[in-house]
Amino acid sequence: MSVAKMLSIGRLCECNFSQGKPSSDPAPSLQSRLFNLLLGLLPNKGQLASVEAVQAHVQKLALAPASFEPTGLGRGVEATLTKMGGWPVYYTTPSSGYEGCNFVMFLHGGGYINEIVPAHWRFVGEMTRKAGVVCVVPIYPLAPRATAKDVVPKTAELLRMLLEDAGAAEVTVVGNSAGAGLALAACQWLRDRGHRQPNRLVLISPAADASVSRPEQMAIAARDPIQDIPGIIEAGRLYAGALDIGHPFVSPLNGAFRSLAPMTIFSGTRDLLYPDSVDLTARARAAGVPVELHLLRDQPHNYALMPTPEGRRARKMILHAIA
Repeated sequence: MSVAKMLSIGRLCECNFSQGKPSSDPAPSLQSRLFNLLLGLLPNKGQLASVEAVQAHVQKLALAPASFEPTGLGRGVEATLTKMGGWPVYYTTPSSGYEGCNFVMFLHGGGYINEIVPAHWRFVGEMTRKAGVVCVVPIYPLAPRATAKDVVPKTAELLRMLLEDAGAAEVTVVGNSAGAGLALAACQWLRDRGHRQPNRLVLISPAADASVSRPEQMAIAARDPIQDIPGIIEAGRLYAGALDIGHPFVSPLNGAFRSLAPMTIFSGTRDLLYPDSVDLTARARAAGVPVELHLLRDQPHNYALMPTPEGRRARKMILHAIA
C-alpha cells in the first residue's frame, strides 16, 4: 500500500502539539470507562510501583519456565516455530494459504522483562486471519539476562532478512509498548547501516524514553491504571545493562528520525508515556517522516489491543494499513 493510501486512513483525532492534548476527541465509551476501572483492580501497577517490586517480579519470573507458545490465535490460523539467530521465531499464516501475502513483524510489549502473553497472540491471530498477512513473531530474550546492546541489533538483523525475503510483498513492523520502542530502535539501526526500511511502522503506546523524566508525567501516572514511574525506570535500567538509559537503543526518542518508515502511532491520555508519543510525532514530522497520531482522551496504555469500541476501531485501522 502506498504512503498516500496509508495517510488516507480515517483519523480518530488530530493532536494539538502546542499543548500535547487532543484537539478534538469523542467522549470515552462506557465500556472503556469500565475497563479502566477493571485495569485498576489488577496487579499490574503494583508490580511497577517500586524498584523492589520490579526486582521481585523479575526474580519470580526467573524461577518459572518461560511460556511463549501461541495461545488464542483462533481458527483459520496456523503457527510454525523455527529458530533464527538462536531465537525462537513463530510464523503465523492463514489456513487458506499465504501465496502473495504481505508480512508483519510483531514485537510484543512487556517492559522488556515479560514474555509474550495471550492478548498479544490474539492480536497476531486477528491480523493473520482478517488482514490475510504472514506474521513473524520473534521471541526475543528478556532483561536482565539480555540487554539492548544485543537485542536491538539482532532484532534489526531479523527484520533485514525478512525484508530481503519478502520480495515485492510489503512489510510492516507492529509493536506495542516496549515492542514498539524496540521496533523504532531496530529501524534506526537499519537506517544507520544503509539498509532499507519496512513499508511502515505501527507503534502502539510506544516506550520511547526510558527515563520517564517529564514533570507532567507525575500527574499522568496518578491516573494511569497500569503503569508507574519507578518500575518503568527500573525495567529500563535492567534492559539498558551497560548502556546509558538515554542511549537510543534504550530510548529511541533520542535517536535520529530522518529517512525512517512512515508511522502510525496510537496512544491515550491515561497512559503516562503519551507525552513521548506526542514528541515522537513532532520529531519525526520535522525530519520529513509521514506520521499519523491517534491520541484518545482517557484511553489507557495499549488501548488499541483492548476489547473496547476504541480498541476495535484502532485495530480496524491497523488491519487496513497492513493488508
